[in-house]
Amino acid sequence: MVTWLLALGGAVTFAVTSEGPVNTRATIPGIESQQAFDLIEERFPDAATDGASATIVFVAPAGEDLASAENAQVVDETLASLADNPQVLRVTPPSAGGSISADGTTGFASVSYEVPSSEVTDASRTALADAVEEARDAGLTAEMSGSALKTGTKMSVMELAGVGIAAVVLMMTFGSLLAAGLPLLTALIGVAISFLGVWAVAGPLGMAITTGMLALMLGLAVGIDYAMFVVSRFREERHGPDDGFEAAGRAVGTAGSAVAFAGATVVIALAGLSVVGIPSLMKMGLAAAGAVVIAVLVALTLVPALLAFAPNRVLSRAQRRGDFHLPSRHPVARSWMRTVLRRPLLITVAGVSLVAAVAVPALSLQLGTPGDASLPITETQRRAYDLRSEAFGPGFNGPLTVVVDARDAADPEAAVAEVADSISSTGGIVSVSKASFNERGDTAILSAVPSTSPTDERTEDLVDELRAARPDLEAAEHVTYEITGTTALNIDMAQKTQSALVPYVAIVIGLAVLLLMIVFRSLWIPITAALGFLLSLFAALGVIVAVFQWGWAADLLGIEQTGPVMSLMPILLVGIVFGLAMDYQVFLVSRMREAHVHGLPAREAIVTGFERSSKVVVAAAVIMIAVFGGFATAHEPLIKMVGLGLACAVFFDAFVVRLTLVPAILQLLGERAWWLPRWLDRVLPRVDVEGESLQEPADAPHEQRELTDAAITR
Repeated sequence: MVTWLLALGGAVTFAVTSEGPVNTRATIPGIESQQAFDLIEERFPDAATDGASATIVFVAPAGEDLASAENAQVVDETLASLADNPQVLRVTPPSAGGSISADGTTGFASVSYEVPSSEVTDASRTALADAVEEARDAGLTAEMSGSALKTGTKMSVMELAGVGIAAVVLMMTFGSLLAAGLPLLTALIGVAISFLGVWAVAGPLGMAITTGMLALMLGLAVGIDYAMFVVSRFREERHGPDDGFEAAGRAVGTAGSAVAFAGATVVIALAGLSVVGIPSLMKMGLAAAGAVVIAVLVALTLVPALLAFAPNRVLSRAQRRGDFHLPSRHPVARSWMRTVLRRPLLITVAGVSLVAAVAVPALSLQLGTPGDASLPITETQRRAYDLRSEAFGPGFNGPLTVVVDARDAADPEAAVAEVADSISSTGGIVSVSKASFNERGDTAILSAVPSTSPTDERTEDLVDELRAARPDLEAAEHVTYEITGTTALNIDMAQKTQSALVPYVAIVIGLAVLLLMIVFRSLWIPITAALGFLLSLFAALGVIVAVFQWGWAADLLGIEQTGPVMSLMPILLVGIVFGLAMDYQVFLVSRMREAHVHGLPAREAIVTGFERSSKVVVAAAVIMIAVFGGFATAHEPLIKMVGLGLACAVFFDAFVVRLTLVPAILQLLGERAWWLPRWLDRVLPRVDVEGESLQEPADAPHEQRELTDAAITR
């Protein structure tokens, strides 16, 4: 316990002295938009592509023109106050023909900073907000957007409400204040260490705030669940008032083994995100995996240590009165199993049909990066987006940047002009800016404005069309050019993650089958577990598409504008849901196998294992749903999507797949459920998740009688 307190103190010390998370431009090696950004940094060293930026939109009062003497003076004074800021690199005022609308009522100015958004000081942000407010006081409508406004993510009351719900569930499950508080205490210690650790290394490793929030969300959920499993098994293993030390050892050897294996599956799935090739996703996965590792270590060391301090106070009332024989029969679980096992085929068909129906919207999945359009109308970024769309068209919120490398052209200016003419003649392009050359005159930057919004599918088609038309023009003019910008970068990121999704899912499922074969010494259980994981995954994706893309019940989550699903969401969901699905599979089926290896027939083993594990699995699922559901109210779009997706995935996986479909399928399989080819049995290593080696031979008959008494017969 002292070791964990020292670790917590060390994490606090390092976090306080660190820079904390940063906001960095997303980088994805190997995609065209990233290569174009790199070329700009090479040929335009003073461009400061990583510098923060802000856009201020001005709208003249009704019936007036922005170019009038009075309104022009307000705009000039507003921008002049910003130009004096030491962090501001340049201020570009509204200009006719480009950043002033055709009717002259609306214009926008660009503010470029010398530093990235993570280094923009509060004083600079305040100066920006004050300048906009002064323009408003002078009678103009003024709104702002851009990376310079981002200040990070704060936890809301709703996000913290999940902890309160977890406390209530634990109290109802254990009936003891100390038993309920112990998992909460240990989980909070573990998640504090992991979150502060991520915070401490975030600056040097270039991690964003969403990385720490994901580690916090997942670490809190699994930390409570893992500790709860150990405490529950400790109470079950108590056979007398002086049996605390031995019971703790048996709990760690049984439930602790399951916790270690379940945690390992989560860690492997999250760490496996590194193979996708997206640095930001890799950082999220590794940070979350670190939080899970700490949660496992806390459950295996700190929880038993605290149990040693109060071995009797965590017991139920009956145990404290001296009755250490916990009831093995639970009326609700027995009634549910009687229903499931009586009509297993009907239950299986109905359950699969239900989940499949929920998953139907996933067929319309559109990946992208929701921007300011997805923010509430109360945010100035959203209002600035709407003003620009109304005055200039939706494409002005996401122009395409074209980088032309004309080193091999005989006349670079003429070659770049041909490229500009070709792009401007393409359907879907509203305008192309004048070329801006570097000092050597061999590289130019053009800005092309689409007619559609950054998240519109037609914009993606336009980018593909522009890229497909390049070969002939490049050969004729002896130039090469690439398309980039935030819009193109988001499109490329979506395409890269979509192409990596299927291979990653295949790797995850293959890993799941292998690990579960090792644990359960069965061929069919891993296959059913993997198929159940797919059902839960697609159901969660179906809910996400229905809410964020189609707008169903979007108002309940504060979503005023629908759009594409975050590009990283499907792969991130696969990594996390896989681990959580394996958690419930291990905790539930390991008790069934434990009963089977102790001599019970397949049907009785299903019933006995279900009765002994279903209560704690239900409690764990409710806790996870509460924790993840709280994060669905977050302001950050990715965290909001992840929170809702994980809450739905846990619901379907725990209540529909693991607690309903798995017992029904095991009943249909009968003894074949535990079959494994002999040659495969000899090759696979043995893992004693059920704690079979802890059973003394003399206790075996008593244990078998107890299991037999607990079983339900037809």
